[in-house]
Amino acid sequence: MVRQRVRIRFRKQGNLRLVGHRDLMRGMERLFRRAGLPLAMSQGFHPKPRMTFPLALALGIEGSDELMEVELAGPCNSEKLLDQLTSHALPGLTFKSAEVLPPDAKKARVRSVCYQVPIPPHRRDGLCERIHRLMASSSYPIQRPQRSTSVDLRADLGELTLEEGVLTMRLRTGSQGGVRPREVLETLGLGDLELQGVHLRRTAVEIQ
Repeated sequence: MVRQRVRIRFRKQGNLRLVGHRDLMRGMERLFRRAGLPLAMSQGFHPKPRMTFPLALALGIEGSDELMEVELAGPCNSEKLLDQLTSHALPGLTFKSAEVLPPDAKKARVRSVCYQVPIPPHRRDGLCERIHRLMASSSYPIQRPQRSTSVDLRADLGELTLEEGVLTMRLRTGSQGGVRPREVLETLGLGDLELQGVHLRRTAVEIQ
């Protein structure tokens, strides 16, 4: 049987941001079935579709350039695959690109991710100064709940800027598990923004 690995980029927006990762995986599996795209299955007593997301998106965050890899049970054409997926996609789910991978291609490994969040005007006072102090520090240990050791937020914080009212952060996926965008917001005194109706958006998943 000829199998085909495909790397797919997609958007997850609107109310779909409230769908958790496991539910998204199940929804994707059903979508492929409706589109007539048979997925290759794993071996064993409980076979599962060969579908991976290199870095799951946290609940409540929109994603404008998400990444998944699937293995199909037969050969495919990338343009036809995109058309079939798009015609069966749920509201808030947009497929951007599909790349057919060579047989020896390695699985995607995430190097860094980018997030953006709009900052209301009344919350911008002093924010640039707090950003500068954080980026100028050599380390910034934070304590995660139910963890005995601290995490150095600064070590994996590659970029942090405020331009035209939009906060942009680029976070490296380091050995300590990577910094979370909500931890950066909390450090800047903006941990309550989402409670005020502001939405985080992941704008890029950069792979090696």
